[in-house]
Amino acid sequence: MAKKLVLHPDRLFSADEKQRGVARQLYETVRALPIISPHGHTDPSWFSGNAPFENATELLIKPDHYVFRMLYSQGIALEDLGIACVDGSAVEQDCRKIWHLLAGNYHLYRGTPSRLWLDTVFAEVFGFEQVLCAETADHYYDTINAALATDAFRPRALFERFNIELLSTTESPLSDLAHHKAIAASSWRGRVISAYRPDPVVDPEFEGFADAVRQFGALTGEDTSTFQGYLRAHRLRRAYFKETGVTSTDHGHPTARTAELPAAEIDALFTLALNGQASPEQAELFRAHMLTEMAAMSIEDGLVMQLHPGSSRNHNAQVFQRFGRDKGADIPLQTSYVEQLKPLLDKYGNTPGFTLILFTLDETSYSRELAPLAGHYPCLRLGPPWWFHDSPEGMRRFRQQTTETAGFYNTVGFNDDTRAFLSIPARHDVARRMDCNWLAELVCDHRLDMDEAGELAVELSYSLAKQAYKL
Repeated sequence: MAKKLVLHPDRLFSADEKQRGVARQLYETVRALPIISPHGHTDPSWFSGNAPFENATELLIKPDHYVFRMLYSQGIALEDLGIACVDGSAVEQDCRKIWHLLAGNYHLYRGTPSRLWLDTVFAEVFGFEQVLCAETADHYYDTINAALATDAFRPRALFERFNIELLSTTESPLSDLAHHKAIAASSWRGRVISAYRPDPVVDPEFEGFADAVRQFGALTGEDTSTFQGYLRAHRLRRAYFKETGVTSTDHGHPTARTAELPAAEIDALFTLALNGQASPEQAELFRAHMLTEMAAMSIEDGLVMQLHPGSSRNHNAQVFQRFGRDKGADIPLQTSYVEQLKPLLDKYGNTPGFTLILFTLDETSYSRELAPLAGHYPCLRLGPPWWFHDSPEGMRRFRQQTTETAGFYNTVGFNDDTRAFLSIPARHDVARRMDCNWLAELVCDHRLDMDEAGELAVELSYSLAKQAYKL
């Protein structure tokens, strides 16, 4: 018999009765606050077209590498999960069969944040009362599909039901932002913006880099075969993005390295990169210089800068070749910030109005580097735990290791950074519960007054993100 699905009202709160009681009080003040989602990867076409989602598999499995990477790790082929191949090779098309693979292996997610998020979606969005398993798979699949066919489960309706005040997607500088323009031109009042993600035209090791730079030039009318023309193209595209409501840029570099090279050296390096002749070290040096250039442009146009370094992206070469980017094979790298950011900080670290939000997959850098840096430089803010650390324990470690040095106000609240639209409320709920539990601990340790904890709960759940991202 299928197990009952229960979301305990005190989940993620302390086992200590006094602390749990304080956490409950704090959580009640923020539980229903609107959601600010200032960085993510949902598909803007969902909200421009507002078409019904196709089925449970297309919505909850295929876009979510958190889900399918676990199944892949246990020997289930991505082809069997319907993940499209780059060359168009045949993959499983029976979405019910794919759903059964998830249901029959749902035990694999025990103890993971994915289980928390999925159970919350199943219980609170669809009203299920039994845990997903082989026995309940068809009931789940049919019930979800029936719901998705109704107007109440169209993207815009769910956006409003989830109480999302703002949602940001992330687009390449080659994007025309047509879906964002369509949303803005519609009568719908939901706010969906983008972020400027220049990696395809900044990273010489990004597949198709030279072709992308040529397209960049054609799109802007600039001669991107020269470095100065290339920089002008960036300024034009940033301005185009900003006109649609964009407030931030995002940079997914392998490291946090920055540099400021002499004009002749960067011109020569750019030529090597365009010709596909840059060595790995030269590619890294070009990216390092471009982070400093992007900081200069952020000071000019006011866009908030985000840096997501330290991920060995697409680590599984066979998966990358067969299925393309972002298939769950990102692996954390040891990352240095103090020395690598110094060239940028020497030039712009004290510049009024400039904001650089730092993320990490290297938790060892929290107390050693990131918190001290953010606790000193006016331009720096710490982004929330990201990717593997977007989890209860990851959030706990982040607060434990950064608060004493950087405080709360050099952090930027929470962002969900997800492609999985239905999990957004669940992810924000986890963050709110964990922050309230941390604040409750400080109250019970007599390190924080209750009124201060109440103010901070709202700041961490809502206000800091609006402030940091200029929303």
